[in-house]
Amino acid sequence: MRADALTVAPGLAIPEAEIVERFVRASGAGGQNVNKVSSAVELRFDIAGSPSLPDALRTRLLARRDRRLTDDGVLVIDAQRFRTQERNRQDARERLVAFIAAGLDVPKTRIRTRPTRASQQRRLQAKQERGQIKRGRGTRDWD
Repeated sequence: MRADALTVAPGLAIPEAEIVERFVRASGAGGQNVNKVSSAVELRFDIAGSPSLPDALRTRLLARRDRRLTDDGVLVIDAQRFRTQERNRQDARERLVAFIAAGLDVPKTRIRTRPTRASQQRRLQAKQERGQIKRGRGTRDWD
């Protein structure tokens, strides 16, 4: 892998040119420091247009329902947990790697099975018993 790339897994790295970072002022508490230092990081990575991602991985990542993904397939990560710009930058990159690494493992395909006859009978028996309990709750005329 190249030195100017962010390594996600063995054989998979994201070139620095594909990552866009913007430094902004952090919101929230922090005293005077927060008003004058742009320590928060907004990291953008275009998943849909990235040539460094395999097609299968790209499809899995874009299919995720994540509020950080835009409609155009751009992942936006805001990092402002720490006081220093460098630590927030590192945090944003770690979160990008974690997001991509989560899409690496292929979910197992589900094998359809039919319920057994015994499980069907147990289900119907439980429904009958439940109905019996409910029928017993009705209002009665004691006259």
